[in-house]
Amino acid sequence: MKYLAIITIAAAMLGGGQMAEAANVQITAQNPVIELTISEQVDSRPDTATFSTRVETKAPTATQALRENSRQARMMIEKLKSLGVAADDIQTTGINLNADYQYDRGGKVSRFVGYRVSNQVRAKVRNIDDLGQILDALVSDGGATNLNGPYFSIDDDSKVKQTARERALANGKRQAESYARASGYTGVRVVSIAEGFSNASPHPVSSMRMMSVQDESVPVAPGQVGTTVSLNITYEMIR
Repeated sequence: MKYLAIITIAAAMLGGGQMAEAANVQITAQNPVIELTISEQVDSRPDTATFSTRVETKAPTATQALRENSRQARMMIEKLKSLGVAADDIQTTGINLNADYQYDRGGKVSRFVGYRVSNQVRAKVRNIDDLGQILDALVSDGGATNLNGPYFSIDDDSKVKQTARERALANGKRQAESYARASGYTGVRVVSIAEGFSNASPHPVSSMRMMSVQDESVPVAPGQVGTTVSLNITYEMIR
């Protein structure tokens, strides 16, 4: 009996990423095939941290609220730059203008009191040792009223992925050869590989509003980031 297999070699981000386009080549396998899914994770120390920060202002009119917020947002962005964050690593992610109401104890609207404006910025820190100092300064001198994160990552994880990929390939081959020998065959050959990967960092620090840090910078423990490569591999059993 002949078995038809499709060779597909592609890379994708797990959890929402789109599979890269790849050529499909049809081949005929003379023997039964084994299909395995192998995942390998490599833990390593992160070298990049990303967090978001925000300034929020209130005023009787929308124009006043927006102008005051813009002034504070510029101050916050300039503070980030003065702390060594590159301009390309600072990105505005949202500007919101909303009417502001006062509520009674029952949760019902009591009266209109003005407008509320928020400006949120995402920043990437490439020297993690400076992260605590940066967070401290943003709140004490930069006007930040909110912090979310940090999320840790590896700026260039190609070497880590290669290590995980090699381990996955070796593990898959061992398992496939074990199946082949148990089925009366002497070995295997690869006829199809599909790859995906993901990164898992420690849980972000909880949202911190109106922090007050006196003498010490914010303590930061980056831990390790897990980089996982998953391979879907099809082997043909051979004699």
